[in-house]
Amino acid sequence: MNTLTRVKIPDRPGRSYTILIRQGLFDQLPTLILEKWRGRKVFIITDSNVRRLYGSRILKAFSADGWDAWLLDFPAGEKSKNAETYFSLQTALLGLGIRRDCLIIALGGGVVGDVAGFVAATVLRGVEYVQVPTTLLAQVDSSVGGKVGIDHHYGKNLIGAFHQPAAVYIDPGVLRTLPAVEFRNGLAEVVKIAAALDARFFREIERKASLVTKSNASLLSHVISQSVGLKAAVVGKDELDTGLRKVLNLGHTLGHAFEAATNYEVKHGVAVALGLVAESKIAVTMGLLHRRDYRRIVNLLRALKLPTKVPRIRHKSRFSAALGMDKKSEANATKFVLLKGIGHSVVGVEVPTRFIVDSLSSRVV
Repeated sequence: MNTLTRVKIPDRPGRSYTILIRQGLFDQLPTLILEKWRGRKVFIITDSNVRRLYGSRILKAFSADGWDAWLLDFPAGEKSKNAETYFSLQTALLGLGIRRDCLIIALGGGVVGDVAGFVAATVLRGVEYVQVPTTLLAQVDSSVGGKVGIDHHYGKNLIGAFHQPAAVYIDPGVLRTLPAVEFRNGLAEVVKIAAALDARFFREIERKASLVTKSNASLLSHVISQSVGLKAAVVGKDELDTGLRKVLNLGHTLGHAFEAATNYEVKHGVAVALGLVAESKIAVTMGLLHRRDYRRIVNLLRALKLPTKVPRIRHKSRFSAALGMDKKSEANATKFVLLKGIGHSVVGVEVPTRFIVDSLSSRVV
Protein backbone atom coordinates (compact mmCIF):
# COMPACT_ATOMS: atom_id res chain seq x y z
CA MET A 1 0.00 0.00 0.00
CA ASN A 2 1.32 3.44 -0.97
CA THR A 3 -0.22 6.27 1.02
CA LEU A 4 1.24 9.75 0.99
CA THR A 5 0.12 12.37 3.50
CA ARG A 6 1.47 15.92 3.42
CA VAL A 7 1.49 18.06 6.52
CA LYS A 8 1.51 21.83 6.15
CA ILE A 9 2.74 23.76 9.17
CA PRO A 10 0.95 27.17 9.09
CA ASP A 11 3.01 30.36 8.92
CA ARG A 12 6.16 28.32 8.35
CA PRO A 13 7.07 28.65 4.64
CA GLY A 14 9.14 25.71 3.46
CA ARG A 15 8.48 23.66 6.59
CA SER A 16 5.93 21.23 5.21
CA TYR A 17 7.01 17.63 5.24
CA THR A 18 5.94 14.29 3.85
CA ILE A 19 4.77 11.27 5.79
CA LEU A 20 5.23 8.23 3.57
CA ILE A 21 3.58 4.93 4.53
CA ARG A 22 4.44 1.86 2.51
CA GLN A 23 5.07 -1.84 3.02
CA GLY A 24 8.76 -2.54 2.36
CA LEU A 25 9.75 1.10 2.75
CA PHE A 26 12.52 0.31 5.23
CA ASP A 27 14.82 -1.20 2.61
CA GLN A 28 14.34 1.84 0.36
CA LEU A 29 15.52 4.36 2.97
CA PRO A 30 19.00 5.04 1.55
CA THR A 31 17.51 5.72 -1.89
CA LEU A 32 14.72 7.93 -0.53
CA ILE A 33 17.09 9.92 1.65
CA LEU A 34 19.66 10.21 -1.13
CA GLU A 35 17.02 11.94 -3.27
CA LYS A 36 16.76 14.81 -0.77
CA TRP A 37 20.03 14.83 1.18
CA ARG A 38 22.72 13.78 -1.28
CA GLY A 39 26.22 14.21 0.14
CA ARG A 40 25.14 14.68 3.75
CA LYS A 41 26.86 12.97 6.66
CA VAL A 42 24.26 10.79 8.38
CA PHE A 43 23.94 9.98 12.08
CA ILE A 44 21.47 7.20 12.92
CA ILE A 45 20.26 7.28 16.53
CA THR A 46 18.52 4.19 17.89
CA ASP A 47 18.19 2.07 21.03
CA SER A 48 19.78 -1.23 21.99
CA ASN A 49 16.76 -3.33 20.94
CA VAL A 50 16.39 -1.78 17.49
CA ARG A 51 20.14 -1.84 16.94
CA ARG A 52 20.11 -5.60 17.52
CA LEU A 53 17.26 -6.08 15.02
CA TYR A 54 18.12 -3.58 12.30
CA GLY A 55 21.38 -1.80 13.14
CA SER A 56 23.86 -3.67 10.98
CA ARG A 57 21.31 -3.98 8.17
CA ILE A 58 20.62 -0.26 7.89
CA LEU A 59 24.24 0.77 8.39
CA LYS A 60 25.34 -1.68 5.68
CA ALA A 61 22.64 -0.34 3.34
CA PHE A 62 23.76 3.26 3.78
CA SER A 63 27.42 2.36 3.46
CA ALA A 64 26.74 0.37 0.28
CA ASP A 65 25.22 3.49 -1.27
CA GLY A 66 28.36 5.48 -0.44
CA TRP A 67 27.05 7.35 2.58
CA ASP A 68 29.26 8.52 5.43
CA ALA A 69 27.00 7.03 8.12
CA TRP A 70 27.36 6.51 11.87
CA LEU A 71 25.14 4.50 14.21
CA LEU A 72 24.66 5.59 17.84
CA ASP A 73 22.52 3.80 20.39
CA PHE A 74 21.41 3.95 24.04
CA PRO A 75 19.71 1.44 26.40
CA ALA A 76 16.11 0.74 25.40
CA GLY A 77 13.23 1.90 27.60
CA GLU A 78 11.53 4.96 29.04
CA LYS A 79 14.11 5.16 31.84
CA SER A 80 16.72 6.19 29.24
CA LYS A 81 14.66 9.21 28.22
CA ASN A 82 16.67 11.50 30.47
CA ALA A 83 19.31 14.22 30.57
CA GLU A 84 22.18 11.73 30.87
CA THR A 85 21.25 10.01 27.59
CA TYR A 86 20.64 13.35 25.92
CA PHE A 87 24.06 14.77 26.88
CA SER A 88 25.90 11.55 26.01
CA LEU A 89 24.45 11.67 22.49
CA GLN A 90 25.35 15.34 22.16
CA THR A 91 28.91 14.55 23.21
CA ALA A 92 29.17 11.66 20.75
CA LEU A 93 27.85 13.74 17.85
CA LEU A 94 30.17 16.65 18.58
CA GLY A 95 33.09 14.25 18.88
CA LEU A 96 32.26 12.75 15.47
CA GLY A 97 32.26 16.20 13.89
CA ILE A 98 28.57 16.84 13.29
CA ARG A 99 27.86 19.98 11.25
CA ARG A 100 24.71 22.01 10.60
CA ASP A 101 24.37 20.40 7.17
CA CYS A 102 24.34 16.83 8.56
CA LEU A 103 21.23 14.67 8.91
CA ILE A 104 20.04 12.77 12.00
CA ILE A 105 17.83 9.71 11.55
CA ALA A 106 15.65 8.71 14.53
CA LEU A 107 15.27 4.94 14.12
CA GLY A 108 13.06 3.35 16.76
CA GLY A 109 10.00 3.78 18.93
CA GLY A 110 8.65 6.83 20.73
CA VAL A 111 11.53 7.14 23.19
CA VAL A 112 14.09 7.15 20.37
CA GLY A 113 12.07 9.65 18.36
CA ASP A 114 11.67 12.00 21.32
CA VAL A 115 15.31 11.84 22.42
CA ALA A 116 16.86 11.93 18.94
CA GLY A 117 14.50 14.74 17.94
CA PHE A 118 15.47 16.79 21.00
CA VAL A 119 19.16 16.20 20.25
CA ALA A 120 18.55 17.34 16.66
CA ALA A 121 16.66 20.41 17.86
CA THR A 122 19.50 21.58 20.08
CA VAL A 123 22.88 20.37 18.84
CA LEU A 124 24.54 23.26 17.00
CA ARG A 125 21.21 25.08 17.57
CA GLY A 126 19.40 22.66 15.31
CA VAL A 127 20.01 20.20 12.47
CA GLU A 128 17.56 18.41 10.21
CA TYR A 129 16.27 14.99 11.19
CA VAL A 130 13.89 12.36 9.87
CA GLN A 131 11.72 9.92 11.77
CA VAL A 132 11.76 6.19 10.99
CA PRO A 133 9.35 4.78 13.62
CA THR A 134 9.56 1.04 14.31
CA THR A 135 6.67 0.62 16.78
CA LEU A 136 2.97 1.04 16.13
CA LEU A 137 2.71 3.66 18.87
CA ALA A 138 5.42 5.77 17.25
CA GLN A 139 4.01 5.27 13.76
CA VAL A 140 0.52 6.51 14.62
CA ASP A 141 1.46 9.16 17.16
CA SER A 142 4.84 10.34 18.39
CA SER A 143 6.67 10.45 15.04
CA VAL A 144 4.20 13.03 13.72
CA GLY A 145 3.92 16.57 15.03
CA GLY A 146 7.39 17.66 16.11
CA LYS A 147 7.08 17.27 19.89
CA VAL A 148 10.48 16.14 21.15
CA GLY A 149 12.05 15.98 24.60
CA ILE A 150 13.02 14.05 27.68
CA ASP A 151 11.49 13.22 31.05
CA HIS A 152 12.28 14.78 34.43
CA HIS A 153 11.77 13.19 37.85
CA TYR A 154 8.89 15.67 38.30
CA GLY A 155 7.08 14.17 35.32
CA LYS A 156 6.99 13.03 31.71
CA ASN A 157 8.03 15.22 28.75
CA LEU A 158 8.65 18.30 30.90
CA ILE A 159 11.84 19.28 29.05
CA GLY A 160 11.72 19.58 25.29
CA ALA A 161 11.00 21.57 22.17
CA PHE A 162 8.96 21.68 18.98
CA HIS A 163 11.22 20.52 16.15
CA GLN A 164 9.42 19.24 13.08
CA PRO A 165 11.03 16.34 11.20
CA ALA A 166 12.04 16.87 7.60
CA ALA A 167 10.24 13.63 6.69
CA VAL A 168 8.62 10.58 8.30
CA TYR A 169 9.07 7.14 6.76
CA ILE A 170 6.67 4.45 8.01
CA ASP A 171 6.96 0.79 7.07
CA PRO A 172 4.18 -1.34 8.65
CA GLY A 173 6.26 -4.40 7.76
CA VAL A 174 8.74 -3.78 10.58
CA LEU A 175 5.94 -4.37 13.08
CA ARG A 176 6.21 -8.12 12.47
CA THR A 177 9.13 -8.21 14.90
CA LEU A 178 7.25 -6.17 17.50
CA PRO A 179 6.27 -8.08 20.68
CA ALA A 180 2.51 -8.50 21.09
CA VAL A 181 2.47 -6.30 24.20
CA GLU A 182 4.12 -3.47 22.27
CA PHE A 183 1.69 -3.87 19.38
CA ARG A 184 -1.25 -3.51 21.77
CA ASN A 185 0.53 -0.52 23.27
CA GLY A 186 0.18 1.24 19.91
CA LEU A 187 -3.46 0.22 19.49
CA ALA A 188 -4.29 2.29 22.58
CA GLU A 189 -3.18 5.43 20.75
CA VAL A 190 -5.25 4.43 17.72
CA VAL A 191 -8.35 4.17 19.93
CA LYS A 192 -7.54 7.52 21.54
CA ILE A 193 -7.19 9.27 18.16
CA ALA A 194 -10.45 7.79 16.90
CA ALA A 195 -12.33 8.56 20.13
CA ALA A 196 -11.09 12.14 20.17
CA LEU A 197 -11.50 12.99 16.49
CA ASP A 198 -13.53 10.63 14.31
CA ALA A 199 -16.65 8.65 15.22
CA ARG A 200 -16.65 6.88 11.85
CA PHE A 201 -13.08 5.63 12.31
CA PHE A 202 -13.98 4.50 15.84
CA ARG A 203 -16.91 2.47 14.49
CA GLU A 204 -14.63 0.91 11.87
CA ILE A 205 -12.16 -0.22 14.54
CA GLU A 206 -15.07 -1.63 16.58
CA ARG A 207 -16.18 -3.73 13.59
CA LYS A 208 -12.68 -4.94 12.70
CA ALA A 209 -11.04 -5.20 16.15
CA SER A 210 -10.35 -8.93 15.83
CA LEU A 211 -8.73 -8.41 12.42
CA VAL A 212 -6.22 -5.73 13.42
CA THR A 213 -3.11 -7.86 13.71
CA LYS A 214 0.56 -7.59 12.79
CA SER A 215 0.02 -10.06 9.94
CA ASN A 216 -2.92 -8.21 8.37
CA ALA A 217 -0.75 -5.84 6.32
CA SER A 218 -3.52 -4.24 4.31
CA LEU A 219 -5.77 -3.38 7.25
CA LEU A 220 -2.82 -2.32 9.38
CA SER A 221 -1.61 0.08 6.70
CA HIS A 222 -5.11 1.53 6.50
CA VAL A 223 -5.35 1.96 10.28
CA ILE A 224 -1.95 3.68 10.39
CA SER A 225 -2.85 5.95 7.46
CA GLN A 226 -6.16 6.96 9.04
CA SER A 227 -4.54 7.67 12.40
CA VAL A 228 -1.68 9.66 10.88
CA GLY A 229 -4.05 11.61 8.65
CA LEU A 230 -6.25 12.62 11.59
CA LYS A 231 -3.30 13.70 13.71
CA ALA A 232 -1.66 15.48 10.78
CA ALA A 233 -4.80 17.55 10.17
CA VAL A 234 -4.79 18.72 13.79
CA VAL A 235 -1.04 19.42 13.91
CA GLY A 236 -1.24 21.36 10.65
CA LYS A 237 -3.69 23.78 12.29
CA ASP A 238 -1.99 24.02 15.69
CA GLU A 239 1.71 23.22 15.52
CA LEU A 240 2.61 24.60 18.96
CA ASP A 241 -0.22 22.98 20.94
CA THR A 242 -2.00 26.21 21.92
CA GLY A 243 -5.56 25.21 21.10
CA LEU A 244 -7.02 22.52 18.83
CA ARG A 245 -4.06 20.15 19.24
CA LYS A 246 -4.88 19.75 22.92
CA VAL A 247 -7.63 17.27 21.93
CA LEU A 248 -4.81 14.78 21.33
CA ASN A 249 -4.11 14.88 25.08
CA LEU A 250 -7.24 12.79 25.69
CA GLY A 251 -6.36 10.05 28.17
CA HIS A 252 -2.93 11.56 28.81
CA THR A 253 -3.53 13.69 31.90
CA LEU A 254 -4.14 10.65 34.09
CA GLY A 255 -2.12 8.41 31.77
CA HIS A 256 1.11 10.32 32.37
CA ALA A 257 0.43 10.30 36.11
CA PHE A 258 -0.01 6.50 36.01
CA GLU A 259 3.37 6.19 34.30
CA ALA A 260 5.13 8.42 36.82
CA ALA A 261 3.48 6.70 39.80
CA THR A 262 4.87 3.34 38.66
CA ASN A 263 8.30 4.72 37.75
CA TYR A 264 7.40 4.03 34.10
CA GLU A 265 6.90 0.31 34.65
CA VAL A 266 3.45 0.82 33.05
CA LYS A 267 3.99 1.31 29.32
CA HIS A 268 2.74 4.49 27.68
CA GLY A 269 -0.01 2.89 25.59
CA VAL A 270 -1.33 0.91 28.54
CA ALA A 271 -1.29 4.10 30.62
CA VAL A 272 -3.22 5.93 27.89
CA ALA A 273 -5.81 3.14 27.78
CA LEU A 274 -6.26 3.37 31.55
CA GLY A 275 -6.31 7.16 31.34
CA LEU A 276 -8.96 7.02 28.62
CA VAL A 277 -11.17 4.79 30.76
CA ALA A 278 -10.72 6.89 33.92
CA GLU A 279 -11.20 10.22 32.14
CA SER A 280 -14.27 8.90 30.29
CA LYS A 281 -15.66 7.86 33.67
CA ILE A 282 -15.13 11.46 34.85
CA ALA A 283 -16.94 12.72 31.75
CA VAL A 284 -19.93 10.48 32.56
CA THR A 285 -19.95 11.69 36.18
CA MET A 286 -19.89 15.32 35.02
CA GLY A 287 -22.77 14.75 32.62
CA LEU A 288 -20.69 15.29 29.46
CA LEU A 289 -20.55 11.75 28.10
CA HIS A 290 -23.37 9.24 27.72
CA ARG A 291 -22.80 6.01 29.61
CA ARG A 292 -23.35 4.10 26.35
CA ASP A 293 -20.31 5.73 24.74
CA TYR A 294 -18.23 5.09 27.84
CA ARG A 295 -19.06 1.39 27.63
CA ARG A 296 -18.20 1.36 23.91
CA ILE A 297 -14.72 2.67 24.78
CA VAL A 298 -14.27 0.06 27.51
CA ASN A 299 -15.51 -2.76 25.26
CA LEU A 300 -13.24 -1.76 22.37
CA LEU A 301 -10.18 -1.62 24.58
CA ARG A 302 -11.04 -5.06 25.92
CA ALA A 303 -11.55 -6.40 22.39
CA LEU A 304 -8.02 -5.20 21.57
CA LYS A 305 -6.74 -6.96 24.73
CA LEU A 306 -5.92 -3.71 26.51
CA PRO A 307 -6.48 -3.23 30.26
CA THR A 308 -9.51 -1.30 31.48
CA LYS A 309 -9.17 -1.64 35.26
CA VAL A 310 -7.03 0.99 36.91
CA PRO A 311 -4.40 -0.66 39.11
CA ARG A 312 -4.02 0.33 42.75
CA ILE A 313 -1.90 3.47 43.05
CA ARG A 314 0.88 2.56 45.48
CA HIS A 315 2.84 5.81 45.21
CA LYS A 316 0.01 8.29 45.67
CA SER A 317 2.34 11.21 46.38
CA ARG A 318 4.20 10.59 43.14
CA PHE A 319 0.89 10.30 41.29
CA SER A 320 -0.37 13.61 42.74
CA ALA A 321 2.92 15.35 42.02
CA ALA A 322 2.89 14.18 38.40
CA LEU A 323 -0.72 15.29 38.02
CA GLY A 324 0.14 18.72 39.40
CA MET A 325 3.22 19.10 37.19
CA ASP A 326 1.49 17.85 34.05
CA LYS A 327 2.01 20.29 31.19
CA LYS A 328 -1.76 20.53 30.78
CA SER A 329 -2.05 22.08 34.25
CA GLU A 330 -2.56 25.82 34.49
CA ALA A 331 -2.90 28.25 37.39
CA ASN A 332 -2.78 25.48 40.02
CA ALA A 333 -5.70 23.66 38.41
CA THR A 334 -5.51 20.41 36.45
CA LYS A 335 -7.34 20.82 33.17
CA PHE A 336 -8.62 17.78 31.33
CA VAL A 337 -9.62 16.96 27.79
CA LEU A 338 -12.92 15.12 28.17
CA LEU A 339 -15.25 13.46 25.70
CA LYS A 340 -18.78 14.67 25.15
CA GLY A 341 -19.32 11.92 22.59
CA ILE A 342 -17.30 9.57 20.42
CA GLY A 343 -15.35 11.85 18.08
CA HIS A 344 -16.13 15.01 20.06
CA SER A 345 -13.95 16.46 22.83
CA VAL A 346 -14.00 19.38 25.25
CA VAL A 347 -10.65 21.02 26.06
CA GLY A 348 -9.71 22.69 29.33
CA VAL A 349 -12.26 21.17 31.71
CA GLU A 350 -11.42 21.72 35.38
CA VAL A 351 -12.26 18.56 37.29
CA PRO A 352 -13.06 18.48 41.03
CA THR A 353 -10.62 16.35 43.04
CA ARG A 354 -13.38 14.02 44.25
CA PHE A 355 -14.17 13.07 40.63
CA ILE A 356 -10.51 12.30 39.96
CA VAL A 357 -10.34 10.08 43.05
CA ASP A 358 -13.56 8.29 42.09
CA SER A 359 -12.28 7.65 38.57
CA LEU A 360 -9.40 5.59 39.99
CA SER A 361 -11.72 2.86 41.26
CA SER A 362 -12.00 -0.30 39.17
CA ARG A 363 -15.79 0.03 39.10
CA VAL A 364 -17.30 0.28 35.59
CA VAL A 365 -20.08 2.85 35.54
